[in-house]
Amino acid sequence: MKNYGFIRVAAATIPTRVANPSYNAGTVMTGLVMEAKEKGVSLLVFPELSVSGYSCGDLFSQSILLERCENEICRLAGLTNNLNMTVIVGAPVKFQGRLFNCAVVIKDGEVKGIVPKTHLPGHGEYCESRWFSSGNLLTHSPTIAYAGSNCIISPDQIFMTGDSTFAIEIGEDLSSPIPPSSFHSLSGAQIIVNPSAGNETVCRDIKRDRTLGDISHRNICGYIYASACDDSSSDLVFTGHSSVWECGSRLSYNDSCRCCLTIADIDCEKIDSLRRRSTTFVGITPDGIRSDSFNRAYRHIVIGKGQDTDFEARLERNIERHPFTPESDLEYRCRKILDLQVRGLKNRLQKIQSKAVIGISGGLDSTLALIVTALAFDALSKDDKERWKPENIIAVTMPGFGTTSRTKNNAWYLMQALGVTCHEISIVPACIQHFKDIGHDPDEHDATYENTQARERTQILMDIANKYGGIVVGTGDLSELALGWATYNGDHMSMYGVNADIPKTLVRSLVQWAAENCFKGTEATDGRSVREILLDIADTPISPELLPADENGEIRQVTEDLVGPYELHDFFLYHFVRFGYSPEKIYFLARKAFSFETGYDGQTIKKWLNIFIRRFFSQQFKRSCMPDGPKVGSVGLSPRGDWHMASDAWSDDFL
Repeated sequence: MKNYGFIRVAAATIPTRVANPSYNAGTVMTGLVMEAKEKGVSLLVFPELSVSGYSCGDLFSQSILLERCENEICRLAGLTNNLNMTVIVGAPVKFQGRLFNCAVVIKDGEVKGIVPKTHLPGHGEYCESRWFSSGNLLTHSPTIAYAGSNCIISPDQIFMTGDSTFAIEIGEDLSSPIPPSSFHSLSGAQIIVNPSAGNETVCRDIKRDRTLGDISHRNICGYIYASACDDSSSDLVFTGHSSVWECGSRLSYNDSCRCCLTIADIDCEKIDSLRRRSTTFVGITPDGIRSDSFNRAYRHIVIGKGQDTDFEARLERNIERHPFTPESDLEYRCRKILDLQVRGLKNRLQKIQSKAVIGISGGLDSTLALIVTALAFDALSKDDKERWKPENIIAVTMPGFGTTSRTKNNAWYLMQALGVTCHEISIVPACIQHFKDIGHDPDEHDATYENTQARERTQILMDIANKYGGIVVGTGDLSELALGWATYNGDHMSMYGVNADIPKTLVRSLVQWAAENCFKGTEATDGRSVREILLDIADTPISPELLPADENGEIRQVTEDLVGPYELHDFFLYHFVRFGYSPEKIYFLARKAFSFETGYDGQTIKKWLNIFIRRFFSQQFKRSCMPDGPKVGSVGLSPRGDWHMASDAWSDDFL
């Protein structure tokens, strides 16, 4: 089965009995191991000291407890024979006259490695340093005979299962100033495993999630956190929080005190891709020099393949259908992105002390550009009301052969309501003259017919900018740049493209957000509020309106009928550029994200994905000379920033 770069992992929550290894391992763990097997888990993590119980106190010095833990781990190891699953349990391990708080890695019937805890808390409610020694004492990766196996005992181990690598830090290790996970990740571990036994206090859950998110983000890694549940209640409360993280995002979690698995599929291909792109993902010595010398301390342990998990049948993670506009934080994104667009244009205008010229069609893109320009002038007017009054925004609507009354009226009334200088210039006479000049039949509605109109509009805007001492504010968006859905040196060109980093699915959300939050109470001369006009624009079919309207005066040329649904193209764009995924993996993810109830079956998705790849490669020449514009997100196509690509690259192997 193809894994598409994923590995299925699980953090186990188990109610432990203090100093009762036979119950913890023999009853509870056994059941969860078999459940994990049935669910296709390749890496299963139990909490810190899960075999013995975390709160044994001075009982840790009792030989019978240590022996019983070893016996139960030996029995658990036998259980893993032929499971193709790695199981990590927590236990006290004695070695060379010392006791260590360890994570024991079990696979294929034997112990593959033992990782001792490095940072032992001895403050507040913690007394670990009373019983245990730090793993830092084991500097030469010695070999230990334990539970019927011979293996290494050291904190500096990286384990490989299948195509994935993981390393271990335990409990308080993650809260140290420089956690072991930092060195683990820099040495190649894609996943960090943390068997923990942190007790719960007020606000600790908030701090824990903040820390786990930060560590997985900074280390560009997956992170599995499995914490103790219902250990001793003498002085502490253990709630069994478990969670799985990936590059700063939480994939799954559990905070209930019951025996269960917290399962997620970690994308190791994504982790590798992001690490390759980050030039800051390197080791640094105290004097600021790059160094990977600590890598030499690590032992790399190959422990065999994981399960043949059927990711086609079920994927244990959420695939966001609209990655640029996730519902979870859409409000924040719209506010922040609009603010960045405004700041970018404001800074440009302030430096050159220029008026703004903008073409308004009544469509989404030009509407968003006008909103940004109006808000930029409003911000600038706080220092100089006369120079930055709305009248110095020169807005031009340029009806052509395909302009409908709906878009024309929305454009005109919106311009008036915002108090900008309004012009209406029909491009029809100029285009007809141009057709005569170049010998083109105006009844032939081909690329020449359409592109003539786009270039005529751009010429008008450029000349008006010359006349009034302004700059042309571009309206084209990121999705159009990706597909090349723009006329070269027509709507493709401007002097500052405020929407250059905004995909089409986000443009609509930004216009809707601005309608509800930026222009309340502003009325247009047709009796509608600006809010109502903006919402009507957001509801208008996307079209360049370059072909004549139908017999009912409605839009004939719907962009998404021609080039494909923007929600699909934005999905393709995000995963292709952000993570460098192959079209095969993008196709797999798209099928998971867009289920059949959306109307996109596998053949439909494949059709538009092929068109995306072809156009993305063939239209690079338009992006190679695109105007300046503000970067607002993690995906951009500016040739001066995010995306450097030859204009004559071949797409054959990608298709």
